[in-house]
Amino acid sequence: MEWTDDAIILSSRKHGEGAVIVEALTRGHGRHAGLVRGGTGQAMRGVLEAGNEVSVRWAARLAEHLGNYSIELRRPNASAMMTDPLKLAGLSAACALAQLTLPERQPHTPVFDGLRLLLEAMQTTELWPAVMVRWELGLLAELGFGLDLGACAATGAAEDLVFVSPRSGRAVSLAAGQAYRKRMLGLPAFLLGPQNSASVAEMQAGFALTGFFLSRHVLQPHDRKMPPARERFRDRLQKMQTGLAGDISRA
Repeated sequence: MEWTDDAIILSSRKHGEGAVIVEALTRGHGRHAGLVRGGTGQAMRGVLEAGNEVSVRWAARLAEHLGNYSIELRRPNASAMMTDPLKLAGLSAACALAQLTLPERQPHTPVFDGLRLLLEAMQTTELWPAVMVRWELGLLAELGFGLDLGACAATGAAEDLVFVSPRSGRAVSLAAGQAYRKRMLGLPAFLLGPQNSASVAEMQAGFALTGFFLSRHVLQPHDRKMPPARERFRDRLQKMQTGLAGDISRA
């Protein structure tokens, strides 16, 4: 059996003499692995970098087999970001998170489409970390743990939403959450509308928000921890905060 699909490389590792096992996020077949024969050769080395957009053909005798990949490069995102340490860290973090959280061989098309948009944003706007926060929110929703940020959980009001309840994942207004603010998670304003600004502090608050619920609902039940690549990205974002404040409407 065989199929062809659009894909984004998540990781690759050497296997035997000259072959590479590639883990890719495909649009219609989910997170899927395959063997690339000759993958360690010079011609394929740059193709199999994490974050590259490719076309893949997978073939195997039986569906449950590892199978073989034939891969054609579409967009060399990894090389385009190689000179920017923050973008390269973000690219590694997103790919690592997708690989760790998505079930194997189950299609999650919105996650694939969102990751493709994130890769494009990394090359077109300085506010791409805010887009990455939104992608992580979409990842949570696709896995069945979406947050409800449209109205206050206590009052139903849609104004002055500044907190998120760590228990329910619902927004809470300033007035309703003031007495419990030490227990609450922050709700960055840029997640409430494109008219709101996105400072580095707000982006970091966004990553803290998504990271809390990803850890609680997706990783911890399987005895997993947040991938180190994501922690390295957040550290680098904090160190490079001076040039990233702006208006999220440009993202």
